[in-house]
Amino acid sequence: MKKMITARELNERIKLNRDRLSESYYDIDNVFPKESSWPGDKEGRALLAFVCHYKMSGVKMPCMDQMIDKIPEITENNMFFGAPSGEILFEQQLSGHSWYLRGLCEYYEQFTDKRALKYLDQTFDKLYRPTMGRFSSYPIERTDISGGVDGHSCEELNGWRLSTDIGCAFLSIDGLSHYYKITKNPDAKLLLEEMADCLDKIDIYNLEAQTHSTLTAARGFMRMYEITDEIAWLEKAEKIFRLYVEKGMTYTYQNFNWFKKGDTWTEPCAIVDSIMLAGMLYKATAKEEYRIYASRIYFNGLASAQRPNGGAGTDTTVSDTTHELKLSMYEAPFCCSMRLAEGLWYVKENADLIYAEVSGEVKKDSYGRYMDGDLMYAEIQPEFEKYAEEPQYVDGHKLFPLISYYKLKDEKECNEVVQKIIF
Repeated sequence: MKKMITARELNERIKLNRDRLSESYYDIDNVFPKESSWPGDKEGRALLAFVCHYKMSGVKMPCMDQMIDKIPEITENNMFFGAPSGEILFEQQLSGHSWYLRGLCEYYEQFTDKRALKYLDQTFDKLYRPTMGRFSSYPIERTDISGGVDGHSCEELNGWRLSTDIGCAFLSIDGLSHYYKITKNPDAKLLLEEMADCLDKIDIYNLEAQTHSTLTAARGFMRMYEITDEIAWLEKAEKIFRLYVEKGMTYTYQNFNWFKKGDTWTEPCAIVDSIMLAGMLYKATAKEEYRIYASRIYFNGLASAQRPNGGAGTDTTVSDTTHELKLSMYEAPFCCSMRLAEGLWYVKENADLIYAEVSGEVKKDSYGRYMDGDLMYAEIQPEFEKYAEEPQYVDGHKLFPLISYYKLKDEKECNEVVQKIIF
């Protein structure tokens, strides 16, 4: 049997997220941070989210066009955020502007507004072009680095002002590949090739790179493969996804925030990336394993990520040492709530390939998890059974499919619910 994504469920998720992104934190008076250690990041994620909701509903959120109008004023006609690249490359600025490029590219593709193209070209010329020839100096050995959900600058090495979101400079592959798709700027392709070669030589796992940044870079590789049909881009993306599945994915098909660091937290941004990357790989290769991963990540990994307020937040990482799935942080409005919009758009566009195979019988898989085909089962407290689907009784356990947290009443309930993964 196939468990399909229902239109009602998806539309409810989409509406909740759209309502959240219509609140004051994302309006024109607040969407451009007065000060930011991630220049271009919130601005870009917000614009991308607004365009994704336009693509899903055909309705323009008011802030979307207002942002395009106001960018010259906010940037004092520079058209990008912060100072140009100088002797020290600011990793978080490059990372943040990847989302800015993505938002502008999506806006341009929908509305062919020449202002967006101007902003794109100026951002590339002033911010990214000066980095050409310099990615090979990216530090490939770091002391033990730990940061929070929001990340922060931590040290300067080899001419780089680095981030606790290790490797986030390479997240720019996503935005630059979209820019290249639109403009065919040959220098953008040269920079992308340089960045890809550098990333390919880095031991991502032992560097303890952030999984979100790595998966986002791989999505950029897939976009380059779709544009150029050059197999090397596909091979690089597959290599990263295989590493992620083996060493970066939790037992609930979510992510460890960093490679090699267990028991931290998940990040819906990366969960969205992993669904999209798996789906892109499936379309490129027709390998069924990729479709299965996309489906399992959606039905299990994304189940707890969206909150009742429509935003998204982080959970505990279910691993060999942690068997309880519960909240780590109710919402990350500065990143995950916005990234969720593109994830919902992707799922809506590809709902025909994202489905769970179920048999009606729950049994242990090779990892010891209780699953009915693609659906994971867990124990939950009796007071939250009303939010769950029908239980199965196995080996003395009363088990339920993982709860979709957006169906819970409020933040208080989200903080109280605990889903115990039985091994």
